[in-house]
Order: sequence, then structure tokens, then C-alpha cells
Amino acid sequence: MLAATAAALATLVVAAAAVAQQDAGQKPHAAEGPVWTGAWGAAVQRPVEGSEDWGPNWSRQGFADQSVRQVVRVATGGSTLRIRLSNAYGTKPLRITAATVGRSAGEAQVWPGTARKLTFNGAQGATIAPGGDIASDARALSTSPLEKLTVTLYFADRTGPATFHRFTTATSYRASGRHLTDADGGDAFTASTGAWYFLSGVEVSGKASPRRGTVVAFGDSLMDGTGAPPGTDTRFTDKLAERIAADRRPLGVVNAGISGNRILNDSPCYGDKATDRFRRDVLDRDDVRSVIIHLGGNDIGAAKMGDPCMGSAPQVSADQIINAHKELIRAAHARGIKAVGATILPMKGARFPVYSRQGEKTRAAVNHWIRTSGAYDSVLDVDRALANPTAPALPRPGYVHPDGLHPNEAGSHAIASAVNLDAL
Repeated sequence: MLAATAAALATLVVAAAAVAQQDAGQKPHAAEGPVWTGAWGAAVQRPVEGSEDWGPNWSRQGFADQSVRQVVRVATGGSTLRIRLSNAYGTKPLRITAATVGRSAGEAQVWPGTARKLTFNGAQGATIAPGGDIASDARALSTSPLEKLTVTLYFADRTGPATFHRFTTATSYRASGRHLTDADGGDAFTASTGAWYFLSGVEVSGKASPRRGTVVAFGDSLMDGTGAPPGTDTRFTDKLAERIAADRRPLGVVNAGISGNRILNDSPCYGDKATDRFRRDVLDRDDVRSVIIHLGGNDIGAAKMGDPCMGSAPQVSADQIINAHKELIRAAHARGIKAVGATILPMKGARFPVYSRQGEKTRAAVNHWIRTSGAYDSVLDVDRALANPTAPALPRPGYVHPDGLHPNEAGSHAIASAVNLDAL
């Protein structure tokens, strides 16, 4: 298993280096077209059933003669935009019949007159091969930092199971039939879930977004936003985007977190292991300047959790986690991306089985390495931002969700405040 993991990680680094070399050869031509900055993003996952904890979703059943309206908040603005759609886990070609983008007027509503039809290579629709993705053509729509947009997709044909992002703090809406430009979505969009479908990115370009790059937050539930109430935009990445916008830095922020994700092992419900998805979710995005990495907590706690949705849950060592972090750093550096290491959050106060004495020793060893090794370009000390000053293995009272582990709004604010913006 270790040999296979090492081979896979080596392939990741080689692939990142190849992409960097290819990009270097293309730089003289890049100025001829728009330079795209990631204003919003999500890491995609394979379809899974809904649950009591995660709520219902439509990923297994997919869509047929239905419109799906999804609401996203962009971190930075521009004069033009495009969207990215993914069929990463599709088993057959995915037909997008038509798509629109507009300004959100709350819930499923679109501000009248703002809906814009999107095209793909000049056509109103597109077909995405299994395992593939696609970007729409550039569309003129002036956007501002932190505003919300709606992306509406219409599927005339049956999609089959849907590539999606399982946990969000937003709401997506579904209507029967073609309802791409309905401003008052209440009449048609009568079904809703807390997941995103096929949508993996919104990118902006233009004078309002000069080439400053994208920050990707990559990792587990801390990045994904577990603990943030629906509709509140209080995830760590939301707070970071607000800091960046207030400081008038034209950086985009993309959230590539997956709740339950691990750095060493796949799971049926919590995504491919981080070393396998790093290229798709970080390296293959446009104009990435830096990546913030928070991983290892689920690897440490999986054996204790007894969660069948986690799949294989071997006990892991600090050295295994550290070596995987090193491979991610090398892959980022091969692409010219700064790597910011985030220490693993306090785990002892969790109100579900994740903490153990041995696991705490492993967490402490990984955090010590992140802080002191110099392997990362800079450090975001999540552990110290959230820790109780008098009992550091526990979170600070008032900084965590009732589950005792994930940050609430105050905790997310504390973590975002600890980010060195100059390091991004």
C-alpha cells in the first residue's frame, strides 16, 4: 500500500511539473485572451445517497427535463465571467441543454433583466464526456466582490447520477421543465437541497479583476464550512474573502474543501483522498497564486469514528501524514504555487468519537512539523486560533459549533484573522 501511495504521489508531482512547463511555454500567448481568476469554486464528489445528518440530495437520481438553479457568492468581481461544469464521476456523456447566469435576488429569485444566456464554444449547450469538464464562453456581466449570483442549468435529457458537492451552506433549487430566465423562481423552483450539482467554478476577468490570482482553500470540513448555519456565509473562506475585499486586494478565493476528506485514504462519501484530487481541485484551476492546506484530522480520527461512510479506516502515523503533506507541497511548488500549511484544529472537545490519546500525540507531532519544519511557505495556525488558552487540546469556549469540533462564526473569524494576507 505504501509503495502504491508513493507511486501515485510521485505521479502527481511529475504531472504538476509538466503542467508548469507547459504553462511556461504558453505565457507569450496568454495576453491575447482574458486572464481568469477563480471567484467561487467547489470540489466535486461522486454521487451518494442523502442521510439524516447531511440531508437529502439529488445526486443519485440526477435530472431529466428539469432546471437546477444554484446560488453562489463570488469573492472578487470583474466585467466578464464564465462558469465551469464537471462530469468527473459521470458514467455517460452529460448533455447541458442550456444555461444562464444572473444576479441573485434571494432564494430562487433573479433580479429582473440580469439573466444572461451562456454559450459553450458558441452553442447554447454542450456535452461533457465522462470524467471531463468544460468552461462556458466569456459573458459580459459586471460583478462586485461578495455579491451573489444564480447559475441555472437546464437538462432536457436524462443525466444519470450527478457529479456534485455534498455539503454546502447554500440552497439549490429544482423546477420541472425549462425555467432558465424566470425572475420570480418561487412558482417553478419548488424543490430544494443543500448541495451543488455539476457546478465547480465561477471565474471572472476584466479591469475589476486584474491579474492577481486565486487563493484555494483545500482540505476537509474546516475548509468546507461544517458548523456554519445555512445561508449565513460564515465559513472560514467567506470570512477570508471579506478580509481580502476590505483590504481591496483583487484576489479570488475558491473553497476546495470536502467534509470528511482525508489525505491518505479515499472514502465512499467523503471524496477521493487529497493526494489524488489535488491536481483537479487546485493545480488545474486558472491563475492559482496560493493554496491553504488543512488535512490530517480525519486520518487521525477515522479509526475511532466507526463511520461506515468513511470506508477503510486504518490507524495512521504522523510520518505518513507528514510525507503526504510534503508531496502536496512539492506538487504546488512545481506549479509555482505558494503552499500555506494550516495546523490541525483541536479535537479533544468533539461530541462524537474522534479523540484518542494516541491520536492527540499524532496531531501534536504533525502540527509541530507544520509550524517548525519550514516546508510550507507560511503557516496558518488554526490550532492556536481556536485553542483554549488554559487547556490547548480543547477549543476555546464560544469558538465552536455545538458538535464541539468545528468552528462557529466567531471561530471562523478568528481563523481568517490569523491569515497573513501578504503570504497569499
